[in-house]
Amino acid sequence: MRRVVFNQKGGVGKSSIACNLAAVSAAEGYRTLLIDLDAQANSTHYLTGLTGDDIPVGIADFFKQTLASGPFAKKGKVDIYETPFDNLHVVTATAELAELQPKLEQKHKINKLRKLLEELAEDYDRIYLDTPPALNFYTVSALIAADRVLIPFDCDSFSRQALYGLMREIEELKEDHNEDLEVEGIVVNQFQPRAALPQQLLDELIAEGLPVLPVNLMSSVKMRESHQACKPLVFLDPRHKLSQQFLELHQLLESDE
Repeated sequence: MRRVVFNQKGGVGKSSIACNLAAVSAAEGYRTLLIDLDAQANSTHYLTGLTGDDIPVGIADFFKQTLASGPFAKKGKVDIYETPFDNLHVVTATAELAELQPKLEQKHKINKLRKLLEELAEDYDRIYLDTPPALNFYTVSALIAADRVLIPFDCDSFSRQALYGLMREIEELKEDHNEDLEVEGIVVNQFQPRAALPQQLLDELIAEGLPVLPVNLMSSVKMRESHQACKPLVFLDPRHKLSQQFLELHQLLESDE
């Protein structure tokens, strides 16, 4: 299973969702890999505690290899970092991804990630992909390489309008590049059940027939504490309500496998 977590709107909890679902997967005994494709490297820091020059080159090195030529060029290899958590590995991101992007677009390397994931799938039960908050080369590569996509949504009117366009773009990409891609659903994040507007927006999306998943992730300072500790919730505080919601969401997704 190869799952990409994506939304073009920033601040919707994309990296938090990808990392915490990957952590739950690992805790459940699945050999799990997270690939960070965002030059901001938030997932990389969250799962490793590393910053700056201490971060291995990771996925940037793989993409540099795809641009290399000549008989001695290294092709298609990627360094995988072992996190402090059992069964959970990460392919790290660095700021160098931003510099590589125009070169990769120029050379039409859009299918290279899919080939890499086909090879990695032999060693991993679950692969998660965290993407930049933009429909750029790395996101399109991930959507072509994945078989599932989760869309984080944070219950405001701007997110709602962006969601419609996002669903159309995914459908178009599916038709043109990856007919096997399945939208698993919309994950409501930072939900405030006592506030009227979030519930109203949620009810309207469901009434419109959009694939809103039945597990809402609450807004909690515990997530910030988890980021600060570089420790996903299932390992930081498994009994916390938000941790339990991630467990419930993971169970829901696994039930459709």
